[in-house]
Amino acid sequence: MSPRIGRRAALALGGAALGAAGLARPAVAQPGFPSRPIRMLIPWGAGGTTDVQMRTLCEAAGRRLGQTVVPENKSGASGILGAQALLNEKPDGHVLAQMPISVFRYPAMSSRPPFDPVADFTYVVHLTGYLFGVVVRAEAPWKTFDEFLDHAKRNPGKVNYGTPGAGTSLHITMEQIAEKRVIEWTQVPFRGLAENMQALLGGQIDAVADSSGWSQLVQDGKLRLLVTWGEARAKRFPEVPTLREVGIDIVSASPYGIAGPKGMDPGVVRALHDAFKDALTDPSHTAVLDRFDMPVMYKNSADYAAFAKQQAAEEGAMVRKLGLKV
Repeated sequence: MSPRIGRRAALALGGAALGAAGLARPAVAQPGFPSRPIRMLIPWGAGGTTDVQMRTLCEAAGRRLGQTVVPENKSGASGILGAQALLNEKPDGHVLAQMPISVFRYPAMSSRPPFDPVADFTYVVHLTGYLFGVVVRAEAPWKTFDEFLDHAKRNPGKVNYGTPGAGTSLHITMEQIAEKRVIEWTQVPFRGLAENMQALLGGQIDAVADSSGWSQLVQDGKLRLLVTWGEARAKRFPEVPTLREVGIDIVSASPYGIAGPKGMDPGVVRALHDAFKDALTDPSHTAVLDRFDMPVMYKNSADYAAFAKQQAAEEGAMVRKLGLKV
């Protein structure tokens, strides 16, 4: 994917512990499943919010399935590489992928869509969403988001910000903010949170818009959190306003779940669903969700498939309406 897309494109896209008996009794799908470790494709870089959350979930699900669930990072291309890799895998339940919102957006932007987000995958379980926010270095002169926006408006084209990739929800939302405040700034796409943080701390960029992997650096006093993008203020950062509170009527969370190749056996899907549903509320996993202020947003397989169809239709309609291209 090109590292930059047009403004119009950007705007349009826009706990209880389980009993020991439950842990010892994996869901039964069909004889021999799972027969080997399960690969979980994570389409983001190691160390970021999704990577940490998914690795913890995989470990908890593996205990229920009786096989290791092995995380495998496939970062780049705004998060579609995991889904794309599923096209070449057998639908036997041994390869799965995290499915970010960009999976539903990218095909509609491409003249040669790499996949059909509705027909080409088997949706297993919907999991959670993100806490997004904008951070700057602790020594930066901007104490509030309004001060940062005012600076950007006075210096058109000179402020740059990092995201996990062009066309991601982070990029789209930042450009929506720019449109509402009549700002010109520059997106710098990276392959994941680690690269974003390195560039920000090193002074190569002015700000980062990303999920809450920045939280520890904020708590350690190395970064300053200017604004969050949820419905309400984050539990661990109650002093930080939301976009709506600073006068920008946007809420962005990019909910996601897990899918496999199309044509999976219903019994296998059920076993995977049950294992990951249980893992979702495992204390080790809920601790990670709390750490990153991520809500549980569970949907079963049928509801997730319906949600995916709705997401693909909504994203596709917006892209086609404006004739947007990758």
